[in-house]
Amino acid sequence: MNHLFKPALPGKRGDRLRGKVAVVTGIGAGIGRGIALMFAQQGACVIGCDIDAAGAQATVEAAAAEGLTIHSLHPLDLTQPALVHQLFERVMALHGGLDILVNAAAFGVFEWLEQMDYESQWRKTLTGEVDIVFLACQAAWPLLKQRGGGSVINFASANARMALPLSPALAHCAGKGAVLAMSRQLAMEGGPHGIRVNTISPALVESAATRGPLDNIPGFKAQVLEKFMVKRLGQPEDIGWLAIYLASDESTWVTAADFNIDAGATAW
Repeated sequence: MNHLFKPALPGKRGDRLRGKVAVVTGIGAGIGRGIALMFAQQGACVIGCDIDAAGAQATVEAAAAEGLTIHSLHPLDLTQPALVHQLFERVMALHGGLDILVNAAAFGVFEWLEQMDYESQWRKTLTGEVDIVFLACQAAWPLLKQRGGGSVINFASANARMALPLSPALAHCAGKGAVLAMSRQLAMEGGPHGIRVNTISPALVESAATRGPLDNIPGFKAQVLEKFMVKRLGQPEDIGWLAIYLASDESTWVTAADFNIDAGATAW
């Protein structure tokens, strides 16, 4: 593969987030894991969480192997308001404040409309993709106001704007569309308090969650790559570099924006 098509390597140390306190949800795998590690590499004090205790612990250990510290509360069910508040109480106990919230955790069920069960699949997906963002933002908001502002990074998706061929992604698309709209409104609420809210809308990023459809749906990977101008799948670090920018003081005039990190898929 041409070296121009390879992602920038993670592991580069810096100080772009030095002194900042960041909560990153969903650190057990994929984008959340990548962002947690990259934030720590850039000097942030990172507190993570995941319902997958083994995955979260593996991320903590990966950071320690690099001489970095990530604190984590796991297992943590972000659909439970009381547990979400416990996470931010832990943040205050450890660091006395909060600067950054990254809502990378998500859960979705993929099923075709006629086969989808309302409670166990449709509602569960909206809870796992919308409610957990709302609950974390609501719990973090007073801490960010107290700090005089901060950065909230939510995850929409290319599929908030376009259909996903060959995939039963109805509930997922609805959830990500909701996160996109909710984040714009949160940016309006946060503006007077110095709280910036932006979304990242990735196309398909290789992770444990996407490995199933990539491996098991005939023609799915080829269909995805056909839409990409850069002919490779996304990697967590592709998203992590943008998250560092949005979390840093480099982006203090950036809010209510959505960033398509999708190899050009939504441009044609």
